[in-house]
Amino acid sequence: MDLTSLLIFAAALFVAAGSPGPSVAALVARVISTGFRGVFPFLLALWIGEAIWLSLAVFGLAVVAQTFHLAFLILKWAGVGYLLFLAWKMWTAPVEAHGAPLPQAGSSLKMFFAGLAVSLGNPKVMMFYLALLPTIIDLQSVTVLGWLELTLTMVVVLVIIDLSWALAAVQARRLLKSRRAMQIANRISAATMAGAAAAIAGRS
Repeated sequence: MDLTSLLIFAAALFVAAGSPGPSVAALVARVISTGFRGVFPFLLALWIGEAIWLSLAVFGLAVVAQTFHLAFLILKWAGVGYLLFLAWKMWTAPVEAHGAPLPQAGSSLKMFFAGLAVSLGNPKVMMFYLALLPTIIDLQSVTVLGWLELTLTMVVVLVIIDLSWALAAVQARRLLKSRRAMQIANRISAATMAGAAAAIAGRS
């Protein structure tokens, strides 16, 4: 891959991934609710999901993606259901007084599969790689080395974007000291998570 093509891809991905969407909303809500450390499995799954869509596009497997549309549809609704479950858990989370810590993260494996469901079931991500990417890069000329370069570029861009969102959420979390502030944070996180689920469910 020539540098110009990689830069164009990086710029397009930066705009697409940096704009608030279901993935960003779920990430921010989770950080505010559980803290920074607990979201790493979620983040890893988001990045792996995007790598899968990139690979499908590069290796000409868009037809396969369409063929297994039902599988991705099931995954999408599974992700929606789990996000709604997380929203309910956040909304009903007990609030401790005297500056006790916010609820901690649950199972890393559950967080990973939640992130994977969000990424693979997000039509915004799918459309970027299967519909928009071919207009940016001549995918028929991409070699295995080119795919590796695109994947590395994708990872760098996503790490910068997602960690920026996560760190911003961490700063907001640090302001939450009182019982009332913690309750408000839980409710906002729950509403944000439910909004992310609704955004994914409402897109075809």
